[in-house]
Amino acid sequence: MNLIRYAIDRPVAVVAAVLIAVLFGTLSLSRIPVQLAPDVRKPIVVVETSWPGAAPSEIEREIVNPQEETLRGLDGLEIMTSRSQTGQASVTLEFAVGTDMSQSLLLVSNRLDRVGNYPDEAAQPTLNTSGSDDSPIAWVLLTAAEGNTRAMPTYGDFLEDVIKDRVERIEGVSAVNVFGGTERELQVVIDPQRLSRFGLTVPEVVRILRTENISISAGDVDEGKRRYVVRTESSLNTEEAIRNVVLRSDVAQGSSGRVRVSDVAEVSFAYREATSRLRFKGEPGLAFNVVRESGANVISVMEEMRVVLEELQEGPLNDVGLIADLVYDETIYIQGAIDLVVQNIWIGAALAALILMLFLRSPRATLIVSLSIPVS
Repeated sequence: MNLIRYAIDRPVAVVAAVLIAVLFGTLSLSRIPVQLAPDVRKPIVVVETSWPGAAPSEIEREIVNPQEETLRGLDGLEIMTSRSQTGQASVTLEFAVGTDMSQSLLLVSNRLDRVGNYPDEAAQPTLNTSGSDDSPIAWVLLTAAEGNTRAMPTYGDFLEDVIKDRVERIEGVSAVNVFGGTERELQVVIDPQRLSRFGLTVPEVVRILRTENISISAGDVDEGKRRYVVRTESSLNTEEAIRNVVLRSDVAQGSSGRVRVSDVAEVSFAYREATSRLRFKGEPGLAFNVVRESGANVISVMEEMRVVLEELQEGPLNDVGLIADLVYDETIYIQGAIDLVVQNIWIGAALAALILMLFLRSPRATLIVSLSIPVS
């Protein structure tokens, strides 16, 4: 009762308190991220290493076991699991909730630098903050524009170098997975008959090409007061450079004959053989999905994603004759659920106001009527 009397006696203070509450509510509404459910998944870091053609037992022995020994004991690490499959190794590190992922990524990267003696055919490990259980928040399909007759798989390099690189720079995006494309590569196709004619084998050719494609230090040269560092550069990145690689030389035996790669093989740029096909409504296409980082807001990421897609469509995609369609958007369901909640709030508020008006005004009206009846 005292609170009611205080509010009646000091209306200015009450109005000021209400305005302050409305102000803070408006600020909170504009700054709090909107999403369907809070993110309760623990932060993870996934270490992936590819070794094409290797068996799971070899991958576990040569890659997974050394990585697990090195990564053991990281600050905040709770669970470490690994998976070895044909041509691929994966080590998943699960950290405690609230762990600084930037610091954790730096620690994991530094620990991985200690792992050495990887197989020659194995690639360097890569890090990402999304696991295999994370579902994509968006799927984008690329199809050829009218008049574009180029084979869709040959756009694999364009998709990797231009589209994927731009989408991965969106804040909150953890990974972009590309499907349906093939990469351009420099192929050396060996002719077995010509190879046997010179008494060479395929492993010998591979070994020589690998040793020729190297860049090493050759010491230094002193010239007066200056010292120059010398390096030997032997980069085999052109067709002519590979064709001129000497496989065998008979000069030491008094002969001037030399066997080059061009004598036993055909060298040319070509595309890898496609291992998968992607079609949309009967037409060939390419696709990529987007996986968000742990803790990133889905709605904010997708808003920037739409802006980036529009920029890409007006720029690089239009230049090469491709059309991008956003065929799946997780925020459609989220926004629909949020709109339903807002609608229910307005309906509930209107019904509450109606009930108050009906039941609180009736006693007052009855009291007024009863007091106005004259007493005889």
